[in-house]
Amino acid sequence: MNGSCPAAASPLAARLVAGIAVLSLCVGVAPIAQAQASIPVQTQTPARQDHATLRQSVEQFLQRQSSGLPGEVTIEVGQLDARLNLPACLQPEPFLSHGSKAWGKTAVGIRCTAPSPWTIYVTAQVRVMADYLTAAAPLAQGQTIGQNDFMRTRGDLTQLPAGVITDPAMAIGRTTMSSLQLGAPLRQDTLRAQVAVQMGQTVRLLSTGSGFSVTTEGRAMNNATQGQTVQAKTPTGQIISGIARAGGILEVGY
Repeated sequence: MNGSCPAAASPLAARLVAGIAVLSLCVGVAPIAQAQASIPVQTQTPARQDHATLRQSVEQFLQRQSSGLPGEVTIEVGQLDARLNLPACLQPEPFLSHGSKAWGKTAVGIRCTAPSPWTIYVTAQVRVMADYLTAAAPLAQGQTIGQNDFMRTRGDLTQLPAGVITDPAMAIGRTTMSSLQLGAPLRQDTLRAQVAVQMGQTVRLLSTGSGFSVTTEGRAMNNATQGQTVQAKTPTGQIISGIARAGGILEVGY
């Protein structure tokens, strides 16, 4: 052997060499296949809706709905069920069901249209702390309310009967339709405005404008309280409508 290639191997030797090569390849491939099989397949989990975001949207919605209410408004939004698992919503839309309002204990709906439609309802409590009028002494039926007949009391208006009066101008000069006990809230539906004009009464028709004032007489054709519309007939037979004012005056606009 002087560096030249060896002589051709016998057929048996050739088969042995080929078998060793195949075995080497198999031994090298097996660990790679096992490693690939051990790599877990990753799946993308759909995004879920955050509960805190929904509660915040309800609070902001009720703040808008309750703007303009008298007094100090506080809003408390209830917790969502921790088991509630909703798909994430691009733009949740709060709403009030028919007949519901941002007042006292209520429920606000939230609807989602995309990417997955769903609707839920969230409970909330809206409180309105303000001064309202109560009877400063027992008031008899038919009594005219004066400045000293009521006092201011502070409380949650949502826990009181509807129509509680907060503005003294809505009470002074009106008469009670029933007797009221000390501390009873003054309500619009329990007070009646005094009649300013009576049917058949002679009234003064008054029309004013820029630089002019016109007055004439007429006869009222119906009863009316302060601020209500009343019709009157003039001596010439003309029918005129106007706003009743105290003292038998009819404000007429031309």
